Amino acid sequence: MVGDYVELSTPASNDWTITQVLDRKNAIWRNIPRENKKKVIAANVDVMVVVVSAGKPDYKRGLVDRYLARADFWDIPAFVIFNKMDLYSPETFDVGFESERLKWLDVECFEASALDPSYNPRYLSHGFSDLVTKLAGKTAVFVGHSGVGKSHLITSLTGGEVQLLSGELGSVGKGAHTTTWAELIDAKDFILIDSPGVRSLSLSDYTREELLQSFSDIQEFATKCQFSSNCRHEANSKGCFFQKLDPAERDTELILSRLDSYKKVLEEVANVPDWQKKS
Repeated sequence: MVGDYVELSTPASNDWTITQVLDRKNAIWRNIPRENKKKVIAANVDVMVVVVSAGKPDYKRGLVDRYLARADFWDIPAFVIFNKMDLYSPETFDVGFESERLKWLDVECFEASALDPSYNPRYLSHGFSDLVTKLAGKTAVFVGHSGVGKSHLITSLTGGEVQLLSGELGSVGKGAHTTTWAELIDAKDFILIDSPGVRSLSLSDYTREELLQSFSDIQEFATKCQFSSNCRHEANSKGCFFQKLDPAERDTELILSRLDSYKKVLEEVANVPDWQKKS
């Protein structure tokens, strides 16, 4: 798998032979419900870079939260890159709000324009040059919705030295001709892995307990509910921490936006009993 470390035999000619695949420290995978299996994308990853579009395709908050749930559960640090910021309009969504709502997860967010590496951040404190610094010495897997510009961003991070095929063929906004395989790129100061673009990301393989662990911020807040073990966090839930929040406070809006994402995924997770997933 892309990212695996292997041992090679000394070649007698120009052919090398893999003699052993070393143990992985982690693996990034997707759940494929219709096939009832998991598909490994990459191994030995230091950081997950979630790339989103500030132009076309539209920003997908729910997909971001699903990727971060995977990263949180796997205990892999995550960055969120708001790409195509040269096309950003504040009327479409609030990039500052989307960044701030992740503060309890310690997820760092960056502004970038893959086609213009000189773009300076206007709404967040971190930009392209900060991303380069943060990636130093790491192996980073780039994930995101089809068409958000992962391949172009990787090309920019290599100083234009690597031209990915999907970047050349990409059809903006349609997700056509995007990456269909994982590819590892040596950018000298760091290793980048371009992953296939997705339109959705299933978390249906999680049990309820695992899902709550994956939303560690919601899990921490939920311990403040009077009946924390079985609180449903609804308007009529007695002693619910979330229902006591001051609606006039900005943090309330941030927290409830995360709770909304959690509850939407919980509906998906609840469709299959936990005991079936454990078996």
